[in-house]
Amino acid sequence: MAATATTTLEATLVSPTTGKERALQRTVANYRRALRESFDAGATTQTTVNDVVTPYTLTSYAKDALKSYVPTLRDTYGASELADDHPVRFTNRGFRLDHSREREAEFCWYVPQAGRGNGFWIPLHINPEQCGLWFGLLDGDASVGEFRVQERRSSWVLHVTVEHEVPEPNDSDEPTYVGFDIGESKLLAGCACRDDGTPVRPMFVDGGRARHLRKEMHTTLKRFQKRDAAEWRTDERFEHYQNALTDIVEKASRKAVEYARSFENPVIALEDLSYIRERLDYGAYMNRRLHSWAFARLQGRIADKARIAGIRVEFVTPAYTSQTCHACGHIGRRSEQAEFRCTNTDCWVSEYQADLNAAANVAGRVDPWGESLPWKSAGDDSPQDGSAFDSATACREPSAKPAQMTLAEWG
Repeated sequence: MAATATTTLEATLVSPTTGKERALQRTVANYRRALRESFDAGATTQTTVNDVVTPYTLTSYAKDALKSYVPTLRDTYGASELADDHPVRFTNRGFRLDHSREREAEFCWYVPQAGRGNGFWIPLHINPEQCGLWFGLLDGDASVGEFRVQERRSSWVLHVTVEHEVPEPNDSDEPTYVGFDIGESKLLAGCACRDDGTPVRPMFVDGGRARHLRKEMHTTLKRFQKRDAAEWRTDERFEHYQNALTDIVEKASRKAVEYARSFENPVIALEDLSYIRERLDYGAYMNRRLHSWAFARLQGRIADKARIAGIRVEFVTPAYTSQTCHACGHIGRRSEQAEFRCTNTDCWVSEYQADLNAAANVAGRVDPWGESLPWKSAGDDSPQDGSAFDSATACREPSAKPAQMTLAEWG
């Protein structure tokens, strides 16, 4: 059976006429009222949701989507209240797409409406990078799942979930592990490792732009809140910053996968960041900075793009990746953001680019045999808390050719 992946396509609706926009707004209003009534009624089964939504002026595709969605809100997502901006969901049965190279906007979507003959076609501005998948929907090479439409401040957006075939993940006996570290100073640091653990052809994506946007977003929205600014202004600025950060994430994740593909038989290694927000406790200021940056968001996009490219992704324990020396496995110091110092006097590493050191540790923690990999702190062969770790940096022999590594070499 061929490997498959699920991707969400995004398109912006070409500015609709007044009549079509009113029809879209009525659909949104009816859907949200039906959703609210079903949720407030405590509906937990498709039958109970059906009893609520039947009188509403909605297509069967929207009602069927509600019948599947509402029961999951409490059971799966544990929702105690509803947001006000839920998109309108439709089941895949209602999806229709048309294409013509003679139109300026080549793709058109048929907007389902209640009542026979009330639906209408509307042109789409698609993401050019997803053009192949849109054609896949037309040709039958990709299958559509749920689709959603939502009004933003100045536009309407369509999201379509598609399942499509992707290359089989690399399963070579001699893989090249490529590790990535995500951080504040360097948004992304990556490297592959030689057999002796030495990083090869490192790559960096600077984090300055993302850091500036997060800080500006926080101060701007806080100022709006103090001035009791109109909700639409706050939403508009928030969307601006989110779009800018999304652009950074997309470009960084694309660069990461292209970098991994430059190696033979690549396997991408990422830190397992499950529950990272719950574990963070660095004080209010640092917690705000770290929480405002979606670590998992960038990781998720790297994993998505890698899967489409047929590159296997492995997740490893994040413990001590920034504090462990990639060369000898001893615990060192990261006294400055960009600098790691190894405290093992027998190790050839004295100072190293900290993010590159972490990326090398991530790559080195992928264990092809599924066995635990030990780590040790300087002067002590056992973990500091007396317990065992499932996976950490392997203790390697010193390099056959000791060398001094300085920060200047990696910039």
